[in-house]
Amino acid sequence: MKFTLDEIIKCTDAQVLYQKDTQGTFDISTDTRKLKKGDVYLPLRGENYDGHNFIDKALEVGARGYFTQDKFKINKDADFVLLVKNSLVAYLKLANYIRNKINPKVIAITGSSGKTTTKEMLFSVFSTSFKTHKTMLNHNNEIGLCETFFNMPNDTQVLILEMGMRNLGEIELLSNYSEPDLGIITNIGSAHVERLGTLKNIAIAKCEIASNLKKDGLFIGPLSKNLQENLKYDGKKIFTDFSQVTNVNIQMGLSEFTYKNQNYKLNIEGEYNIQNALLVIEAAKSFDISEENIKKGLEDFKPIEKRWEISEVKGLTFVNDSYNANPESMMAVLKTFLSVYKKPLVLVLGNMAELGKDEIAYHKKIGEFLSSYEGVKLLTVGNLAKYILRNSTLEGVEFETNFECAKYILNNIEKGSTILLKASRAMKFEEIIEMVGRL
Repeated sequence: MKFTLDEIIKCTDAQVLYQKDTQGTFDISTDTRKLKKGDVYLPLRGENYDGHNFIDKALEVGARGYFTQDKFKINKDADFVLLVKNSLVAYLKLANYIRNKINPKVIAITGSSGKTTTKEMLFSVFSTSFKTHKTMLNHNNEIGLCETFFNMPNDTQVLILEMGMRNLGEIELLSNYSEPDLGIITNIGSAHVERLGTLKNIAIAKCEIASNLKKDGLFIGPLSKNLQENLKYDGKKIFTDFSQVTNVNIQMGLSEFTYKNQNYKLNIEGEYNIQNALLVIEAAKSFDISEENIKKGLEDFKPIEKRWEISEVKGLTFVNDSYNANPESMMAVLKTFLSVYKKPLVLVLGNMAELGKDEIAYHKKIGEFLSSYEGVKLLTVGNLAKYILRNSTLEGVEFETNFECAKYILNNIEKGSTILLKASRAMKFEEIIEMVGRL
């Protein structure tokens, strides 16, 4: 979306430090590598970078003007220079301006796990009935929020925003600048407990999604005491639970269920995916999407990369669900995998990150959970994941690196086996599949 200079100044409260030519309309760019001739450069600052160092470069590649947080940073090769207190806040204000100018219905979604999957499921359903835009991949922080608004087509009717958080106040900030019509929380789990200390604090942080939810809007979430006790929203609320479904049929690549007298089908397995679908169904109903289109959208849904991604390599079937992991999602995935897939089965489990002082205990609990199963091979990679094996009755091997694990799989796991990969993103478990293919 292009802005006039007057629009830019008004919505960012910028002070003009210098100007010589203000004619025309402008795109905003935060990256000199993607900047186009005639853009306005907005330098962002982070812990390890400062876009102000690239102002001269921006002008060299064709920027008309630029923002700065430094009133002495004036390059008269620019047509204009704008001073702001905080360039990220200026970016958010511009994004909010776009939000209100295009004025789509905004759906905001967060949760300890499942938020990206649920976002993609929402997009699949809502696209059957509306011109729908969404957060790309998991670009769910302040910068990602702005990018989503800036890339939103002018005819967008529904915008689906994924909101991530690492500390208190972050989702409130995202909610403030996005002004949601519908807020969704997928679940409250132990992800980020290292930073927030307690599950209660995690619930408080997630519930910030309702802090700027419109009074005539809607909140949808799971039936959770922790969530309900910490949700501060006086508007309409809907809570869903797996106990509300009947006729559940979960097989390899298939989940069928009945909810409120309607039969639904997902082409992916797992109770947790059914739980995500319940949130989507209620959201779709609130927008008067027909049952036919809800069912079509759910059936057409496909998980994104590294979320239950199935591949065949050298006679082995890999199920890669290693985009992220916390104790709740780990147990949910294990339960599905071990109940749906036929032996021989192999589990390759890695470290779960950001679990704080109780991180070893959380990994031990996964091992104890697995002790109720038998006849499954368990491989672990990492200094924390070893506690899964050591507290399980399953036969297995510990590894320090992905390479060691891949080499073992190639030399010791029988052809025809199905292998689940589950770990936090930092473990880079996709390397195991790549190495097995290369070795």
